[in-house]
Amino acid sequence: MARVKRGVRAHERHKKILKLARGYRGSKSKLYKMAKQQVVRSMAFAYAHRKRRRRDFRRLWITRINAAARMNNITYNRLMYGLKLAGVSINRKMMADLAINDPAAFTKLVEIAKGKVDNGASSVQANA
Repeated sequence: MARVKRGVRAHERHKKILKLARGYRGSKSKLYKMAKQQVVRSMAFAYAHRKRRRRDFRRLWITRINAAARMNNITYNRLMYGLKLAGVSINRKMMADLAINDPAAFTKLVEIAKGKVDNGASSVQANA
C-alpha cells in the first residue's frame, strides 16, 4: 500500500489563520496557537464594534442636531417632539446633514416644530 502524507488540510487552516493575523505584533502574527487566539478575539471585537459604531454615529448626529437647534432657540427634545406632532419623519442622519450643509432648510424644520410645540402646549393648558 502507498504511503499517505498527511497535514495538507492542517497547513491550509494554519495559513488561513496566519493570513488573518498579519499585522499583529510579535508572536501573535507568527505562531499558530497565539495567532488563533488573537484572531478569535479580534473577530469578537470587530462584531461588537460594528454595533457600537452605529451607536456612536447616532450620538454624533444628536449632538449636531442639538447644537443647530439651540442656535435656533429650541432644544433637541422640543424639536423632535414638535416634528413628531407635525408628522415629519426625517431621520437623525439627514437632519444632522441639513444642520451642517443647509442651515436654511434646518431652520424651516425648526419653525415647523416650534409651531406644533406651541400649539400643543396651548391645547394642554386649555384642557387643564
